[in-house]
Amino acid sequence: MELVLDHIVLNVRDVEAALTFYTRVLGLTPERVEEYRRGHVPFPSVRLSKNTILDLLPEQWWSASEAHDEQRTPNMNHFCMAMEKQEWQDVCDKIALADVAVDKGPMNLFGARGDGVSIYVTDPAGNRVELRYYEP
Repeated sequence: MELVLDHIVLNVRDVEAALTFYTRVLGLTPERVEEYRRGHVPFPSVRLSKNTILDLLPEQWWSASEAHDEQRTPNMNHFCMAMEKQEWQDVCDKIALADVAVDKGPMNLFGARGDGVSIYVTDPAGNRVELRYYEP
């Protein structure tokens, strides 16, 4: 059996900052943003691929323990987005222009398709994001 990642839900305190980071800095396509802003849907999303989205869940939809326990251990270390080398370079350029710090990298790391080149950044909600490309 082969499974496909459908979506990841990120708890975000500032939805607009998260949208700016994922759409303007990383170049992902926004989904349901205007519907969210009009109050017709509970959260917006950004598209990673034709099969995968990130949901940006605002604080009012978090469980009580998520909303009030600032000291809890995160349940996710990071997630990784892979892209073509030129797209990766374009994203790195956008990161530099947006004055987003690169936490780590570039470095060679193992992933789903073998070894690739990665950097790590942190989104406005504190989630670590690995951005990588694989050589052909």
